Amino acid sequence: MMIERHIGKIAFSKDFGRQMRFIIGPRQTGKTTAAKRFLEDQKCLGLYYNWDQRKVRDRYIADSHFFVREIYNVEPAEGKRWLCMDEIHKYPKWKNVLKDFFDSFGQENGFIITGSARLDMMRRSGDSLAGRYFTFRLNPLTLRELTGMPFQEPPANANAWIESRLDHLIYKKNELSVLLQFSGFPEPLLTNSVRFHNKWRRDYSDRLIREDLRDLTRIHELENVATIMHLLPDRISSPLSINALARDVKCSFATASNYLKAMELGYLIFRISPYSKRISRSLTKETKAYFYDWTRPSNSAKQFENYVAVEIKTLVELWTDAGIANFDMNFLRSRDGKETDFLILRDQEPWMMLEAKLSRAPIDYHHRKNRELLGNIPFAQVVRQDNIAEKREDGLFQISASRLFA
Repeated sequence: MMIERHIGKIAFSKDFGRQMRFIIGPRQTGKTTAAKRFLEDQKCLGLYYNWDQRKVRDRYIADSHFFVREIYNVEPAEGKRWLCMDEIHKYPKWKNVLKDFFDSFGQENGFIITGSARLDMMRRSGDSLAGRYFTFRLNPLTLRELTGMPFQEPPANANAWIESRLDHLIYKKNELSVLLQFSGFPEPLLTNSVRFHNKWRRDYSDRLIREDLRDLTRIHELENVATIMHLLPDRISSPLSINALARDVKCSFATASNYLKAMELGYLIFRISPYSKRISRSLTKETKAYFYDWTRPSNSAKQFENYVAVEIKTLVELWTDAGIANFDMNFLRSRDGKETDFLILRDQEPWMMLEAKLSRAPIDYHHRKNRELLGNIPFAQVVRQDNIAEKREDGLFQISASRLFA
């Protein structure tokens, strides 16, 4: 089963000129598949090079422009030829290699660069490629992608976006159930086997911790990272106390903080900060952590909130990477501890609030109060329960996830 990823309509758009397209994201989300599919559509599949393979590296050593002859044997479907350099960031001095490729051939040819944690980290560590690339982020599959719906740009007004979902009369409850059970990672999702998923999930985290994090960080006590992986599912949806984690793992605050940063770097988790107009203040407050694999929490409410977090994260990153505006995701927490799960910012201004619930429920007063304080932006209560699509009053909504995200 071939699933159309929305990144394909964004990352390879002619709107982004001749810049190299860096596609980053968690392992096994389909970066290589998305790149190969685009190459195939452009009749350029012969210009895919996997730098994990010794033969590709040997060809480069023998001839630094080894692909030139192959370029001119390809007749693209339209426009320029495209090349994919997969996992090139594992090659020594890869930035200089790409700089040479781009400066020599980037005017007439397009370059796609794919990778995960190391590529993301390495691209931040220097500016030798400055001005030569754009970054695009690929997350686990969303409900809209799974159901074959096209990428949808947001209107300027968030209220209009919610209204458009109310006008969308289809509930994708079966597809949502499959996503919640097997995650948005293509292999376990499409295999649709409980046993396969259980084994895949265990091996996936073990491999990331013992291979990627070992190579990317100076952390020697990797077993402590595994311990945090075991502790975090019960702490999903609540502000994360690093002091409490440090006590449980029996390490210092700084060490526990480094473990979490390493897990973010390896795309095991992502964190969101509390909203504050004073940026320095928001950085000192406790964050909330979520897994890219939302099946890790066993509690159904926590799992559903984690799923909603990934859906929103994917939306705001797609909209940002598409050049529509700069979108961010935070959460709201008042001084008395009352929270609203998610706040979407558009160009640093509050745009929409969302709360995750398992079933239909009254909208709590503190959400209404937060909404007023933020300029009466729309609020949507997203529920796991099916067949819910309500406009409570102006700017207040309750809607099933199987409808909102489809």
